[in-house]
Amino acid sequence: MGLMLNGTYLVDDPGPDTREGGEFQRAKSTLRDWITPDGRFTPDTGRYHVYAAWNCPWAHRVLLARAILRLENKISVSVAKPRRTDQGWVFDPSGEYADPALSVLSLHQVYSHQTPAYTGRITVPVLWDRKTNHIVSNESADIIRMLGAFGGPDLYPDALRKDIDAWNARIYPGLNNGVYRTGFARTQEAYEKGFTDVFETLDAMETQLSQTRYLTGDTFTEADLRAFPTLARFDVAYHYAFKCNLRKLVDYPNLWAYAREIYAMPGVAETVKFDIYKQGYFSPSELRNPLGIVPLGPELADWHVPHGRNHITL
Repeated sequence: MGLMLNGTYLVDDPGPDTREGGEFQRAKSTLRDWITPDGRFTPDTGRYHVYAAWNCPWAHRVLLARAILRLENKISVSVAKPRRTDQGWVFDPSGEYADPALSVLSLHQVYSHQTPAYTGRITVPVLWDRKTNHIVSNESADIIRMLGAFGGPDLYPDALRKDIDAWNARIYPGLNNGVYRTGFARTQEAYEKGFTDVFETLDAMETQLSQTRYLTGDTFTEADLRAFPTLARFDVAYHYAFKCNLRKLVDYPNLWAYAREIYAMPGVAETVKFDIYKQGYFSPSELRNPLGIVPLGPELADWHVPHGRNHITL
């Protein structure tokens, strides 16, 4: 992620935050404005730019929402290079990993462009406003909901909000962040707690998907979108690098078919980069992979096999 203190980027990142007892604690997002029809940030085509990274599941949420809502021509994107450096997330001067919005070479320059004395974690995604030269938000959950203001399918319909909120409240700590609580645990007790939560959540999702097409019924919603990035990384990264190794995604018949159905939706496959996930999650880490050796395996199951579920409608 990287860290800035009073506008100075710290090359020696202190690493993940932990609670007493060795449990990983994710830093809270600190920049959380909102796009509204009549506020400072209005939903204008071409005004906003997303900073993302293929590796990051939180940024993947936003890239998914952009694809599923068909906003590629309304909101532009810069994607950081797959492996972070001592400058954190970085960009090339030109090419596919260049930044067309501000022409920066590192993400921390985006944060300091707005706030020269910024203090906090340097994370993706970032929603940047070209008009005000201001970060709207660096909280993925807020950004994906804001993108609904630009059109496309309603991913948070009124009739399903209670169920969506309930699944979000379970999936975030138990799965999305649960794999990190497992992989970044500093004690056996913390590891086992994260591990148990991950597989209890996957088991609950498997049971639900044996009864309904999506998590809240017959409609694809924000809850499904928020679950997918973790599922896409599970077998190639979390199962091995984060020791979430009780079962694989492919061992869950309903979850595996459900994940393939989402993968087959228009634009979704283009947001999934299995090789980059492996490079990222097996990057050098003093705690998890000190030599930075990237395994050649596993051989992944075929995500293009027909999922056998109902025809996709959005």
